[in-house]
Amino acid sequence: MRRVTGEFVTEFILSILAVVRVFFRSRGDTALEVLALRQQVAVLKRKRPRPKLNSVDRLFWTTLRRCWSRWSDVLVIVKPETIIGWHRAGFRLYWRWRSRPRVGRPKITDEIRVLIRRLAEENPDWGAPKIHGELQKLDFVVSERSVARYLQRIRRRGDPGKRWLTFLQNHREVIVAFDFFNVPTVTFRLLYCFFVMEHGRRKILHFNVTRNPNAEWVVQQLREAFPEAGPYRYVILDRDSKFDTDVITFLKATGLEPKRTSVQSP
Repeated sequence: MRRVTGEFVTEFILSILAVVRVFFRSRGDTALEVLALRQQVAVLKRKRPRPKLNSVDRLFWTTLRRCWSRWSDVLVIVKPETIIGWHRAGFRLYWRWRSRPRVGRPKITDEIRVLIRRLAEENPDWGAPKIHGELQKLDFVVSERSVARYLQRIRRRGDPGKRWLTFLQNHREVIVAFDFFNVPTVTFRLLYCFFVMEHGRRKILHFNVTRNPNAEWVVQQLREAFPEAGPYRYVILDRDSKFDTDVITFLKATGLEPKRTSVQSP
């Protein structure tokens, strides 16, 4: 009996303190608390065995969490961690929407396609760089990569791969090639290994490693690889941005004729 009376007195005192606390609050804080309680009552009144919160309820509580510091004091139907999880999920959804892919490149017009086909058929030996250069002379705005992608759909006379293979076989003793490959380290960094290779016997003429490759560094490596005039005539390189005009100028001054590989070729 005394225990029941003690619990009743404790609850009564807490109720009085809660009522007194209301008088010292601001009207805005009280209004937000009433709004939060009414929303939860509306959820509990739904005719289901276990009330489920819909997207509107989630939006309400994530918004209330942003504008009211005491939101968790009146939360009953779910845990505060659940509201925080909804907010984080909405944050991820928002940034996924912001990071969505935009509209890609404009499609090649029919006029340019017809012209690419005509140039490819009338000049079987022309590749994407040559055709792209001719289109630029005619003031057509199109990238070399787009030209190369469209050329893959056109059946051309002869096999360009066989012509390239014939060139390599006929001049293999005077061909060198250089390129980069990446080496990951234990600390998750990348090292860039530059190598110069003789085509005839697959002999490595020069190699070096750096963390920050650029055109100036490449030119220095080529000076070390070709300190004097040698038996080589052609050099094969890809379309890496590090192999810019400075590299091409040095190769031509050394007596080597640069031969770039086609776009997206191995």
